[in-house]
Amino acid sequence: MTKILIVDDEQVERDGLQLILERNFSDIVIRQAKNGRLATEIVTEFQPDLVFMDIQMPGMTGLEAIEAIKPTNPHIKFIMATAFATFDYARLAMQLGVVDYIVKPAKASEIVEIVRKVLSEIEAEKRLLNKSKHQENTLQKAKSLFETDLVTQLIFDHVHDVQLEELVELLDMEAPKEKFVMNVLLPLGSEAYYTTIREKLRQTKSGWVGALYGRQLPIIVFLKSDQSFRDQAASLAKEILAISESYQNSSWFIGIGNVYSSLHQIRQSYQESLIATRDTTIPVKYRFYDDVPPLVPGFDESTSKKNEQQFFNYIRNGQWDEIGKSFVEMIDTLEQESTHLLQAQQRVMELVWIASQVLSEMGVGQDIPFYSLQATDYRQLRAETHHLLSKIQQSYEEYHAELEADSIQLMKKYIIENAHKDISLEMIGKEVGLSPIYISKIFKEQLGINYIHFLTECRIEKAKKLMRDPEKSLKEITFEVGYHDPNYFSKVFRKMCNITPTEYRKQLLG
Repeated sequence: MTKILIVDDEQVERDGLQLILERNFSDIVIRQAKNGRLATEIVTEFQPDLVFMDIQMPGMTGLEAIEAIKPTNPHIKFIMATAFATFDYARLAMQLGVVDYIVKPAKASEIVEIVRKVLSEIEAEKRLLNKSKHQENTLQKAKSLFETDLVTQLIFDHVHDVQLEELVELLDMEAPKEKFVMNVLLPLGSEAYYTTIREKLRQTKSGWVGALYGRQLPIIVFLKSDQSFRDQAASLAKEILAISESYQNSSWFIGIGNVYSSLHQIRQSYQESLIATRDTTIPVKYRFYDDVPPLVPGFDESTSKKNEQQFFNYIRNGQWDEIGKSFVEMIDTLEQESTHLLQAQQRVMELVWIASQVLSEMGVGQDIPFYSLQATDYRQLRAETHHLLSKIQQSYEEYHAELEADSIQLMKKYIIENAHKDISLEMIGKEVGLSPIYISKIFKEQLGINYIHFLTECRIEKAKKLMRDPEKSLKEITFEVGYHDPNYFSKVFRKMCNITPTEYRKQLLG
């Protein structure tokens, strides 16, 4: 319904105009005001699309009323209706953005013609506004998908240099140089919590939120210049944990990695944040990596933690011989240090837990393995540990054996067919039955590029084909290939082709 407000100090004028409008137009709602001051009050509540404004009225003139209304309601169209058709009035009305001018007494046909033209403009603007809102909503949805994918690829080192710059630019969030990772452990089935945490980070623009993998939610946090790392991390951790209290759930835990200056070092901070969650029984439900004691006594701390990082890589790459050696070396060291057997078994179990968590991220579904009994000596500890590792390795190999030999081809086919849509690692994962992290991993390993680079190539190739049609504008092509911003499309095209879309099209069409 189009809302119309008629402002005139003469009742007969208001009623006569309303009668003409109601006879000639449907889907309209009309209100009246007898002076300019009352009109300014009604506008706030009624929010009209079109206002008929008399000029000469007691108290506040029509021009003064428009001047008061326009700043906070720029969308409203004004038609002046007055018996004083002077140049000065017309000039002032034009300066205030009045769209048309009716001189009293006016013919009904003249009024209808002017109103029909203005209503047509209002409808066109509404369609444009709705389209713009739709595009903005779609863009925000796309940004959310890219944000989770960016975090996924950064923390698993599957990102491509060219795409990294594009993704950061697309997110339209200025990221400071120094960053760190927080890993939030949530209860299973925590989609509602995830949405709340994500919204909080988005409102404060304090970081990028990754995808929820099992219980783990990684967050890349931007270090503030006016706050120390530990103060900022502890404060944010407490804010996130406060959300758990509102849900009356106390099983949350947060691990916090160290600060790094390069996006390529985020993976290191993530691994540290995961290690920091290996003991969730401490009273304070968050822990810094630097506060975590090394698993193996006898080594200096830096050597021990370096070994833990290397262990991550062995698990992700399926290097089971190296994994086995890591456990053997650990148990040997514990025995040489005369570590109490119960404590030694606990330390080894923590390393088993890390292996289980890493595989869980990759989509290898399994229950966390436990020792079936308390070892009575180190020989039995070695045997039991070997048995646990064999079970983990079996889960890993069964998972990979179930994968289709043509998984890459299925993924490529899905991306090619849906390149014009907003797709993400999670969507591809659901389509082919693989974990998002594993998809990112095998894309990088087998094709040498990440999936976003491949997606970009598909879109650019389609854009090149569409540019052969001179009837299609570059803006139309932008949306048709899956982008939401012509400027961003132009930048991507130039990076991929070393030429702007306009220049390419000129060459193409000769």
